[in-house]
Amino acid sequence: MVFELSRKVGVIKVSGIRKLFELASKMEDVINLGLGEPDFNTPEHIKAAAKRALDENFTHYTPNVGIPELREAIAEKLKRENRIDVNPEREVMVTNGATQALTLSILAILNEGDEVLIPSPTFVSYSAAVIFAGGVPVEVETREEEEFRVNVDELEKHVSKKTKALIISTPNNPTGSILTRGNLEELADFAVKHDLIVISDEVYEKIVYEEPHCSIASLNGMKERTVTVNAFSKTYAMTGWRLGYLAAPEQIVGEIVKLQMYTAVCATSFAQRAAVEALRGPQSFVEEMRREYARRRELVYSRINGMPKISAVKPRGAFYIFPNIKATGMTSEEFSSYLIQEARVATVPGRAFGRYGEGYIRISYAASYEKLEEAMDRISEALNRLP
Repeated sequence: MVFELSRKVGVIKVSGIRKLFELASKMEDVINLGLGEPDFNTPEHIKAAAKRALDENFTHYTPNVGIPELREAIAEKLKRENRIDVNPEREVMVTNGATQALTLSILAILNEGDEVLIPSPTFVSYSAAVIFAGGVPVEVETREEEEFRVNVDELEKHVSKKTKALIISTPNNPTGSILTRGNLEELADFAVKHDLIVISDEVYEKIVYEEPHCSIASLNGMKERTVTVNAFSKTYAMTGWRLGYLAAPEQIVGEIVKLQMYTAVCATSFAQRAAVEALRGPQSFVEEMRREYARRRELVYSRINGMPKISAVKPRGAFYIFPNIKATGMTSEEFSSYLIQEARVATVPGRAFGRYGEGYIRISYAASYEKLEEAMDRISEALNRLP
């Protein structure tokens, strides 16, 4: 029997990442450089806090917005590190990961037919969430020669009377680019000029190399029109814990809470206790992890730019590099398939990150230094075999 199902869901394609990973899973001796998660384990003091919560039977429902202690810890962190002063009771909400925070924010903001500007290449969940909400995702090209930073002049070409919001990601997945304070000031002026809400994805904020992270909500007048999204996944190696948060004006949070109420109800109780420890406990792990990513970045960047037919700009944040593979004459999916078959190295085709990702691949250096050295050797050898 065939049913007519949701047209909104029907138009969304399964991620191009999955197809190649399924192929890689059936092969032996594959080095996976496609994973978007730290290869480190959650620090012991954070796991211990979760164990204590379990022993204390803290296993029941929590408030929809999250436990008060965690919201207070998030507000303290935002004020101390991001220069965003929020009310923990009315302007902070805990979610099941950053993806849920992004999706619920978009659902709460958009009406049918509203347009959202999404700089591309970027995380594909943004467009999917806009479509779920009945909106229209508008991809705006970012260019390699500008280090994939958002260009306001390019945004101006795509803004219309239907534009409701702008989504930014800094540091960026998949390009590793960051938005400097100067870039963000230009974007803030653009948002005010066109009366847009800004959704700022900052999950990689602690993985930066040359320049400090800056939150757009910290700029004058932007707190009132910004949803700041973050998570514990990347900073504290807590991907499987599925815990994120957002900070936004009370009006927006009030609507998002209703969506949480009728979908997930709340984030996992004992994971929230662990997150309090993550924010208030020792932070040395975070810097140790960042330094190791920096070491790996130097290796991968230097090796890629010494290979034939590919090149890459130096990533400024996150743990990804986004090599240009156009000189191979292959599409990004063809090239990623070639690397799996001929080099036993899994990467992600750039097309999986939007139309402007074509001609590139994403490589994650969230793998051990030794594995990265071996992967670079394999890729180099496979490239040397190309005509």
